[in-house]
Amino acid sequence: MDVSRTRALRGPNMWSRHTAIEAVVHCSDVERSLERLPGFEPRLRKLFPTIGALRADASLAQVLEQATLALQAQAGCPVTFSQTHVTPEAGTYQIVIEYSEEDVGRLAFEQAVKLVDAALKGGEFDADAVLAQLRELDEDIRLGPSTGSIVNAAQARGIPYRRLTQGSLVQFGWGAKQRRIWAAEVDATSAVSESIAQDKDLCKRLLQSAGVPVPIGRPVESPDDGWAVAQEIGLPVVVKPQDGNQGKGVTVNVVTREHFDIAYKAADEIGQVMVEKFLPGGDYRLLVIGDKLIAAARRDPPHVIGDGQLTVKQLVDKVNADPRRGDGHATSLTKIRFDDIAVARLTQQGLTPESVPEKGQRVILRNNANLSTGGTATDVTDDVHPEVAARAIAAAQVVGLHVCGVDVVAESVLRPLEEINGGIVEVNAAPGLRMHLSPSFGKGRNVGEAIIGHLFGTGPKAEDGRIPVVAVTGTNGKTTVTRLIAHMFASCGLKVGMTNTDGVYVDGRQIDSGDCSGPKSARNVLMHPDVEAAVLETARGGILREGLGFDRCQVAVVTNVGEGDHLGMNFLNTADDLVLVKRVIVQNVAPNGYAVLNAADPLTASMAAVCPGQVIYFAADRHHPLMATHRAQGKRCVYVDGDQLVAAQGVWRESIPLRDIPLTRGGVIGFQVENAMAAVAAAWGVGLDWDTIRRGVGSFANDADNAPGRFNVMDYRGATVIADYGHNGDAMKALVGAVSAMPANKRVVVISGAGDRRDEDLRVQTEILGDAFDEVILYEDACQRGRAAGEVVALLRAGLQGASRTNHVEEIVGEFVAIDRALARLSPGDLCLVLVDQVEEALAHLARRIAEG
Repeated sequence: MDVSRTRALRGPNMWSRHTAIEAVVHCSDVERSLERLPGFEPRLRKLFPTIGALRADASLAQVLEQATLALQAQAGCPVTFSQTHVTPEAGTYQIVIEYSEEDVGRLAFEQAVKLVDAALKGGEFDADAVLAQLRELDEDIRLGPSTGSIVNAAQARGIPYRRLTQGSLVQFGWGAKQRRIWAAEVDATSAVSESIAQDKDLCKRLLQSAGVPVPIGRPVESPDDGWAVAQEIGLPVVVKPQDGNQGKGVTVNVVTREHFDIAYKAADEIGQVMVEKFLPGGDYRLLVIGDKLIAAARRDPPHVIGDGQLTVKQLVDKVNADPRRGDGHATSLTKIRFDDIAVARLTQQGLTPESVPEKGQRVILRNNANLSTGGTATDVTDDVHPEVAARAIAAAQVVGLHVCGVDVVAESVLRPLEEINGGIVEVNAAPGLRMHLSPSFGKGRNVGEAIIGHLFGTGPKAEDGRIPVVAVTGTNGKTTVTRLIAHMFASCGLKVGMTNTDGVYVDGRQIDSGDCSGPKSARNVLMHPDVEAAVLETARGGILREGLGFDRCQVAVVTNVGEGDHLGMNFLNTADDLVLVKRVIVQNVAPNGYAVLNAADPLTASMAAVCPGQVIYFAADRHHPLMATHRAQGKRCVYVDGDQLVAAQGVWRESIPLRDIPLTRGGVIGFQVENAMAAVAAAWGVGLDWDTIRRGVGSFANDADNAPGRFNVMDYRGATVIADYGHNGDAMKALVGAVSAMPANKRVVVISGAGDRRDEDLRVQTEILGDAFDEVILYEDACQRGRAAGEVVALLRAGLQGASRTNHVEEIVGEFVAIDRALARLSPGDLCLVLVDQVEEALAHLARRIAEG
């Protein structure tokens, strides 16, 4: 068994909407069925008994698939989807396995390969150790319960999210509607507010000035100074760091100098030490979000209950064995710490770690009740007195925190704090939420939903953080359509983010160059804070390599499939195979969105069956059976009627004269008419008004600046020169149809070919051109892509054998040299089609030559 390629599909893909590991696996003849591998399955089950059922005719690729899924599932990852696909190559399979965390999925796959190899060779495999490793990795990198609850609430509302780091920084929504959180802290919270919350002394003084009850005390410089303050304000006291969190270094109810010195040392390790008056009563955490109290919990310090048999240390070990308790914040409870502070607290109770408490005796291990030190929580949200809630809200607003954990010490929260000598001892930015989500006792509260409601509104004003997103794919025309749709968005004043094969553009400014039609560029556009609408060219390569860069789009446009392109790569050998990739954007249209499909192209039209939303068909022929049926059903269609481009639904019609769409040159260029129809349909699907659509298509100039390499028409000394990036058979047919409608004395074409295409794909281009052009200039330049020198040109020349029109053929080395040679052979009234390879450079060269001419 040989694994030749492994990919992480990070978005919706041709297999599913799940994030997944995709691998190509080659199996020998005997490895294609377990029946041919006697003894393999017993050895496999001995190494990994819980792999699950395997069919007798399963290949090793299918075993690898199932092992990868089972390893993740048994490590606690929520994964259920996997598939194995047989490729056209004998013994070669594509396996796809869902993952919830990419690093965990990759590790599970690597270990599954080792498992299968060990079972084949009779080797060793420690399944328990591997599962422990996967579980530990998953706990390290997956979102903690606080951030996870907010993400889950966003998903429930259909709000897209993206994790920006391996930590807890998460973006919700897209573009100009995005919001960000860091754990339970929102982007609107200022650094000033966070700093105030961290400075316990400053925070307390601000609260006091606003009439919020707080304990007396101050920062101290040394143990002696601290003990003096303790004597001054009266014992017992609380010793804590001035700048701390999660209860680190906090010791409460300190009554002796010995205990004070231990507490001082613990706080001093964190930072500046504070000494405050100890307030008697329970420890409560009140969660304020915006201007509302959302949840409240009573926190009890870590403790054990004696049974008359076990020592204190043994009782702690027993409690820590609870599966709900972990070492960090990934679990609902944290293990009890058994350190010097715990021993000191035992001493106060007349106990040691080896003491055996009486049955029923409550042994306190720490005075502070933070969950991070092993405490427990009881929900008391419904018990909070309105005056207590008002003081908590005031505390949050004085500091300026949008999500605030307010720590209250009082006998109860059933009465106002002033009546029972209670007080607010701290306010916390980015508070932990797990005590409210899954308290040890009482009702859990959906605080994640409250935070999302604060960010995106609730009720009639609720938003989903989405901007209009149009995804465009197809064999030909997709870049032109992408640019035209983006132009229409810009025409109504929106700041548009656009990706295509020329680069990434935001509000008309190019921020990246090169082929940017993949998911990474799409994600970058959707992350840009200025973008109010996005138009994303979505090429085959990016979908295969990584999946989509978005979860769904409002409109998906498929210009055409035709005879396909890039065939013979990635196991896509036919146009039908290519449909499986191209239709991914259609499968991920929003339920209230539209797929814009070419009705005249059967493979494109067939994608309607997988669209979750509605379909807008376009075709020049309004009488096409599919168009006629669709229109009769009262659904949307875009077509040509005489010299008008028409959008129709039922009896409603809107028309735009083709003469008002410069792209089409008065309707003469057929493929540009198709591109215009697709773009108009997309704009209609997004909901742009018709004045904007008319203005947009009417002002879109198809020149080298606005749409480089897309049928750019220029004049050179009275001859017509057209530059285009066409590079497949369907494109050649469309170009021949377009230039045939343009008058010319002599027709010249300059062409090379991309070396990564099949031989027949290269030959067919010149077979088509040979019947339409008098002269053909073949060039060899940067497009060899692995081919030997002269190989591409030889295939192109072979396509010209038997050409009915071509009477002159030249072979040139260098794209610019070939362009110059063609220009030199032109006379007034001639026409030259230049099929450019290096688009920007070739267009710049043409511009210089035309300026010189």
